[in-house]
Amino acid sequence: AVARERHFGRAASSCFVSQPTLSVAVRKLEEELDVTLFERRKSEVTVTAIGKRIIEQAQRILEESDLLKQIASEGIDQLADPIKLGALTTIGQYLLPKLILTTHRSQSRLRIIPEENSKLVLQNRLKKGELDVVIVSEPFSEPGIETTPLYEEPFLLVLPIGHPWSNRKHIPFSELRLESLLMLSRNHCLRDQIMSFFPTLRTKNESPSLETIRHMVASNLGISIFPKYAINTGSYADNLLTSCELIEPSPSRRVLLAWRKSFTRPGAISELASLVKQSVSEKLKDSEPNKIPVIGA
Repeated sequence: AVARERHFGRAASSCFVSQPTLSVAVRKLEEELDVTLFERRKSEVTVTAIGKRIIEQAQRILEESDLLKQIASEGIDQLADPIKLGALTTIGQYLLPKLILTTHRSQSRLRIIPEENSKLVLQNRLKKGELDVVIVSEPFSEPGIETTPLYEEPFLLVLPIGHPWSNRKHIPFSELRLESLLMLSRNHCLRDQIMSFFPTLRTKNESPSLETIRHMVASNLGISIFPKYAINTGSYADNLLTSCELIEPSPSRRVLLAWRKSFTRPGAISELASLVKQSVSEKLKDSEPNKIPVIGA
């Protein structure tokens, strides 16, 4: 203030202190630094060369102090920064569009940077801090990783319209095992989950993509098993494809949210989990039967 006003009286007024108080404070600072900051004359105060350098440095320190306060306030506001979200391809492909839409509709301030990948890649990127949180399916257990369940997703049999089973509501495995199914290739965890329920299942025409399998089923090349969330999406919808429940057993997967225990934004995790559950509920609220149970909703 003294450097700006070039006058102790005006500087004191701008700081809402008395002139003697300001003069004593400046003199004490000069004594502590062992320099003269100002040349004092009756009508004006002039900043010395060393005083100019010190004042410039002090200004930078004040600005950095303000920046620290701003960063700290962003830490308190856990939705201030985007969250880097990874998802299994067989989940993210169908969940992310609805999740982004739900985020906008609910006017949430959470911003999502999405990524789809395999479970192994997501696991490694999460541990390295390249992702903040991932959406995966069980099993998913890693040291230093926290998880919370989101929803239970049944697996349904997908059939072309006109198949002999297309009007049935339930198919037991005793009938299914007589068929050869279109299936994901062997490096997919979704395939492993399906095969864990039906270890003697016969497969054919393996593909790395659920969408390719969808095209093949629509082309009447066979039948397949899909997660419920992937049903009735894409160009075919109900025109060429139908689905029915599998029973004895009734297969499903549990979908989880996973993050590092050291992640410092639990508020963002909570907001994301709530939005995912809302997205699943909204997408499937009219999908009866086979509605997906949202965990903790």
